[in-house]
Amino acid sequence: MSNSAQSRLTSHPSHLRIEGYASLWGVADLNGDVVQAGAFAESLARTGAGGVRMLNQHDARAPVGVWDEMIEDWRGLFVRGRIEDWSAEARFAGALSRAGALDGLSIGYRTARARRQGRLRVLSGVDLWEVSLVTKTVRSNMVKPCRLLTPIPATVPLRRRRAIACADS
Repeated sequence: MSNSAQSRLTSHPSHLRIEGYASLWGVADLNGDVVQAGAFAESLARTGAGGVRMLNQHDARAPVGVWDEMIEDWRGLFVRGRIEDWSAEARFAGALSRAGALDGLSIGYRTARARRQGRLRVLSGVDLWEVSLVTKTVRSNMVKPCRLLTPIPATVPLRRRRAIACADS
């Protein structure tokens, strides 16, 4: 399950800070999976952000950084972390992110609880294993990466919120 990174990058001599939404509530991906608000709560209570790996393109051989913070907010799962420079893979991921070639986030997980709703699978419990930096997401409604991170008031209709979020791309 993926989402546009909607990321902000901040450089430091030894790492690159990134932040964005790894998952959005109620948005179906191309596989028909929809994450319900609160789905990550139990998993994050057990592991915290430090228990979730930061990978490049879901490649588990070499983590490229660390997640410092993961928050379930009104919009989805917001993550904040650092791409480190401890390996060639990590430096490569940092260079691709700086250049804008890695502009998406995608989650790796095990489904703990789900129910069918027509063709959709609604995930209400997710064991989060990793959040990857990716070049392409499986979100059908996110063709362009969205870069807006400032919260949009919940009083704004959902269709309008999506348009506002993508306007700065």
